[in-house]
Amino acid sequence: MSKILFLNISAYGHVNPTLGLVNELVNQENEVIYFSSEEFREKIEKSGAVFKTYKGELNPLKMQHNKGKETGINKLMNFVNKILNCSIEIIDDILYQTKDIKFDYIVYDSIIPIGNVIAKILDIPSISSFAVFVTPKERMMGKIYSIEDLIKDHPIIQTHKEVSGNLKKTYNVELSDDISELFFNKGDTNIAYTSKYFVSHIEYYDDSFKFIGPPIYDRKENLDFPFERLQGKKVIYISLGTVFNNMHINLYDIFFESFKDSDAVVVMTAYNIDISKFNIPENFIVKNYVPQSQILKYADVAVTHAGMNSISDLLYNNVPFVAIPIGGDQPYMAKRASELGAAISLDKDKLTAEILKTSIGKVLTDSNYVENIKKISDSFKESGGYEKAVEAIFI
Repeated sequence: MSKILFLNISAYGHVNPTLGLVNELVNQENEVIYFSSEEFREKIEKSGAVFKTYKGELNPLKMQHNKGKETGINKLMNFVNKILNCSIEIIDDILYQTKDIKFDYIVYDSIIPIGNVIAKILDIPSISSFAVFVTPKERMMGKIYSIEDLIKDHPIIQTHKEVSGNLKKTYNVELSDDISELFFNKGDTNIAYTSKYFVSHIEYYDDSFKFIGPPIYDRKENLDFPFERLQGKKVIYISLGTVFNNMHINLYDIFFESFKDSDAVVVMTAYNIDISKFNIPENFIVKNYVPQSQILKYADVAVTHAGMNSISDLLYNNVPFVAIPIGGDQPYMAKRASELGAAISLDKDKLTAEILKTSIGKVLTDSNYVENIKKISDSFKESGGYEKAVEAIFI
C-alpha cells in the first residue's frame, strides 16, 4: 500500500476532476491524505481520502470567486503570486500536519507552484493534475503581448526572487528560474483530463503527459431536485459555472427572454446569484447548484460557459451545446469544440435572445454537430479513464 499526499486549491473545477482518481487509488488499497478547504470536506471524504485543511481561515489556496473583472492571465498571475507569498507558511503547515507519515507520492494541482517543491523536500515522485490543461503559450495565442512581457511588470518577479531564496535557506530547494513555469507546474507524471484528439497543440505536451479522458465519476451527490418535472419533457440545461458566473448578470436576462415561451423545461444554475431580482419564467428551474451528471441524462441541449468539466461532461454524454465563454480557459475550450465542429461558440458581449435561440436550434437540427460530438466522445471513452491514471502514477 502506498501513501499519497494530495494538494489542491479551493475551486470546484479543480477538486471535482480529482475525486475519481482518489477513489480509484483508495479502491486499489492506497491511502490518500488530501489537503483542500472545508468547503470540499464532504466530497473528498466520500471519495475515500483522509481530509485535511490548510492552516487558518484565510486559506491561501482558496480561489476567490467573482472578485473584480479580471478573467485572463493577470488574474492567474495574481493568484499564483498570492500562493508564493504564503509558500513557506503553507509548506511548514503541510509538513507539520503530516510529520508522522512517510509518503510515497505527491499529487498536486498544476496551478500550485509549490507542489514540486514539496516533492523535492520529501524526495518522492510528483504527479501534477491538469484540471486546466491550457498551456501559457495557448493562453497567449492571438495576443499582442507574450507572457514574458506581462510578467516583467508584475510583483511576481520580486516575489519569486525572495521566495526562491527563502526556500534555499530553509529547505535547500529552489523554484525554477523560468517564472512562466509557475503557471503550468509539471510533475514527473502529468494527468490531463481529456483526450489527445481534443488537444489542439499536442506538440506542447511531452511524453510525461497521460491523457485519460474526462473526469467521469459518480460523486454520489444527494441534492434535492425535482427530477419528476423532467420526465417526458424536452430539457434545456444552462450553466455559467462557479467562478465568472456573476460577472455578466445580463446574460441571465437573455436566458429568460430566450426560453420563456419554450415548451421545454429549462434547468439553470445560478451559483451564489441573488435570483430574487429576476422575473423567472414558470418553465425554469433555477438552483444554486445542481447534480450536473444526473441532469445531463435528461438534457436535449445545453448552454455552457465552456469550463473544462462542463464541456467534457457535455461531450462525453453526447449533448449538443452552445458555448458562451467568459474567462480563464473557457475561450480555449469553446474554440476547440467549435474547431472540431461539435459546438457553436458565441460572443458574450454581442449575445441576444434571437442569436441564442437560433444557435440552439442549429445545434439541435444539424446532424453534423451530433456526429462530431460523437467523435470526441468516443476519443474520451477510449482514453482509459482513472484506471489509466493510476497505472501512470505507479509506473
